[in-house]
Amino acid sequence: MTAIDELSRPATDADVVGGVPARRVAAPASTDQAAALIAESAGQAVVVRGGGTKIEWGTPPDRLDLIIDTHRLTGVVEHAAGDLIAVVRAGTPLHELTLGDQQLALDAPLPGATVGGTVAANLAGPRRMLYGTARDLLIGITVVRPDAVVARSGGKVVKNVAGYDLGKLFTGSYGTLGLITECVFRLHPRAPAAATVTCRAGDPDRAGRLLAAVRSAQVAPSALEVDAEPGQEITIAALVEGTPDGVRARAATLSGLLGGEPGKPGVAGGTGGTPPWWGVLPWPDGGVGLKIGVPLSAVPDVLRAAADAGVRIRGSAGTGVLFGGLPGEPARAAADAVAALRTAATLASGHLVVLTAPPPVRDLADMWGPVPGLALMRRVKDRFDPDRRFAPGRFVGGI
Repeated sequence: MTAIDELSRPATDADVVGGVPARRVAAPASTDQAAALIAESAGQAVVVRGGGTKIEWGTPPDRLDLIIDTHRLTGVVEHAAGDLIAVVRAGTPLHELTLGDQQLALDAPLPGATVGGTVAANLAGPRRMLYGTARDLLIGITVVRPDAVVARSGGKVVKNVAGYDLGKLFTGSYGTLGLITECVFRLHPRAPAAATVTCRAGDPDRAGRLLAAVRSAQVAPSALEVDAEPGQEITIAALVEGTPDGVRARAATLSGLLGGEPGKPGVAGGTGGTPPWWGVLPWPDGGVGLKIGVPLSAVPDVLRAAADAGVRIRGSAGTGVLFGGLPGEPARAAADAVAALRTAATLASGHLVVLTAPPPVRDLADMWGPVPGLALMRRVKDRFDPDRRFAPGRFVGGI
């Protein structure tokens, strides 16, 4: 019996990516099984699926024969607590990752998101301000290339710099370069206490002044988030973590800066007092989801432009990485709003990409915008996947 016969099944009506149906679905339980599966499916177009939380992101594949489902590639392979590292299989849901008094400091904005999918989309939540993104926390990776060769990069020590850094290349690649099977992450201790301070910030100008005051104060927030719904007052929330005494002192300082009230300190790494919108992506089901990156000084400009365009903004005002959401209907109005907000982001030396949108909006809107490094990205794709087997057409420029 071949690997395809043993590990795959016929696709159902639910096995669709961007409206494109698959023919078969396979679920390997190890890197070796995945390599055998990819070898035997030579010539077939493949899309990788983890928890399915981002399966509609990007553009539809040009073709689709096989979905590789990673739900059997789960579990912690190794947890070296003394070295603050963990080796985790790619299909492991982030919310199920338990590491005692240590943590993988990647917030999961989408419940059910897996380790591999989070790396492939380079998705991070509020605490990216202190801990960084998947790209920053990933120190080693195991992948199966489209030619079925298993490749490993990095190692199990934080300062390992040997070899080509496949991890950074695969992070944010949307599954276009191969299948991620294992990740090695740098960990952090869980903070014994946490508190959140929130305030109503009024208009974008006042919000900008308050955000600048927090960033310049000696409070070292783990996250500095903003929530701005068109027609409503802007809300700011700042999270501090650490020892109980330190958290109380820094929360008091933040409260003085923002004029808000600190939330109750959390326990065992909890974050008591976070508002309901904290870490929740702002677009409705079937809506348009945006990711915007701008310099910190330009965050008020984005908030102002978003209000004019009818786009709700949430995200990290401490890093300049914001998410936008708006209804997908009517499609022309949604596409025009995307174009207007992209213009504002570009004028601020930033960028905007459409993460997800219903088909009528995809047909009208530029999903990716200008990409200065597109020629290089195409050369990398050609080197790793000359036959365009993996997620063909799913990424920028039809990669």
